[in-house]
Amino acid sequence: MSSDLQPTEQITEPSDRRLRPTLHIWDLIPLSVSSVGPMFSVAATGGVMAAQAGWWTLPAIAILAVPFIISSFVFRLLNQHFPHAGASYHWSARIIGKGVSRYQGWILILAYFLSIPPIAIPAGSYTLALLAPHSHPSSLLEFSVTVFWLFFAAIPLLLGSKPTARITQLFFLVEMVALFGFAVVGVLSWHRLSVPIHFGKAPIGGILIVAVIAATILDGWEIDSYASEESEKPRKDPGIGGIIGAFGALLFYAILYPLMLGETPLHALANSTDPLAVWSQRLVPSAPWIMLIPILLSTAGGLWLTSFILTRALYAMGRERLIPASFAKLNRNHVPHVAVLAALGTAGVVVSLQLFVTSLGSFFNLVLSGAGFFLLAEFLLDSVTGVIFLSVGHRRMPEMSLQPHQHRLLLVGAIFSSVVMAALLIAFFIFGPTAIGNGIDETLAALLGCGFAFAWWTKKRTRETVHFDEHGSELTAATPR
Repeated sequence: MSSDLQPTEQITEPSDRRLRPTLHIWDLIPLSVSSVGPMFSVAATGGVMAAQAGWWTLPAIAILAVPFIISSFVFRLLNQHFPHAGASYHWSARIIGKGVSRYQGWILILAYFLSIPPIAIPAGSYTLALLAPHSHPSSLLEFSVTVFWLFFAAIPLLLGSKPTARITQLFFLVEMVALFGFAVVGVLSWHRLSVPIHFGKAPIGGILIVAVIAATILDGWEIDSYASEESEKPRKDPGIGGIIGAFGALLFYAILYPLMLGETPLHALANSTDPLAVWSQRLVPSAPWIMLIPILLSTAGGLWLTSFILTRALYAMGRERLIPASFAKLNRNHVPHVAVLAALGTAGVVVSLQLFVTSLGSFFNLVLSGAGFFLLAEFLLDSVTGVIFLSVGHRRMPEMSLQPHQHRLLLVGAIFSSVVMAALLIAFFIFGPTAIGNGIDETLAALLGCGFAFAWWTKKRTRETVHFDEHGSELTAATPR
């Protein structure tokens, strides 16, 4: 690695390749909170968590919540210095080196792409449950409705970041009203519905698996980092929404999970495909639509916001030729439309294989179950980047004028987060086969190994990192090798 970064220099490529900065802080905050998708997250993972850990789900979520909260403050600091559509992919390039950045690019793609089908398929299932609650839909019908939601998710994304934010705000409002309403009804119904609280002997393996799964319900708030180039104040606003979103997610789950577990028999929740619906059936009998509508809106928002993060990362990689340059093409709304269509189109292919091809469906179910693993791996790499920046970054990047003594507490937190996340990833390899199925370790190891192949293959494709100054001028910066 070189000792210092070289000063930035302006290059002559056209600045119309830049994403349009239209987002205010009040756009970024709803994006970050809504991207967590609290109602969908509980509906999608609550059954598995209840089966794996029972009441120990609560401390399991808390185990991961602490490093994720710390990460939100690390993201805030990195955004102040390096606002970029590629966010963590760019941060590691500027701070650690391009080799690590290329590998992180692979992990980033896996983390967010593998999160899309597990959101899209439930969107189709919830829609059919809402429209035809007593039917048994065919695979073709389920696929058709799922593809509809993929097309629907593409609409706000192709219209631009501002329309995406506006539609998200509408869905977010409905979800927040529903969350508040069910919390109030749940509290008022406690005396009538409460079931015995029994933790029992701690299932260590189950707790650790749930802690990794929790990465899929505690992430999403980082979306404002990937929207930083589309922020009108890129060095001021991005990161704030992430902090609020991270705390908001923890607050939602601190209310929802105890109520759901405390008012529903554990055996009814365990492995349920929609534990919130099971709970709501006890709260408001014979009216499943009351819960299904906000869950569906939460799912839809999570679908396009997860895709938003992935497409901005693909755009940044395409702009630097890490992947084909077509991924950096912008339409008239200044949206990376090729990245949007490629991400959602490929997700549609994966969904079709899951639903129609039995042998491949089992394989993809196994692969997609590792989404939480790769999300956690992505945040681990971000924490390591933060540790290096906070400890030696001021010597390697004197132009940053970083004062390490002012961030000593954050450095300690970043080190703690890195250790906890690394330990959970190792634990996942130990307990994963029992909780998920044989072959999960080999699948994850193969995908991690492919990252080294991706980093080697892209080594000759990459050039200097690309970013923009506050006036919209495109810059490059030499980065450590």
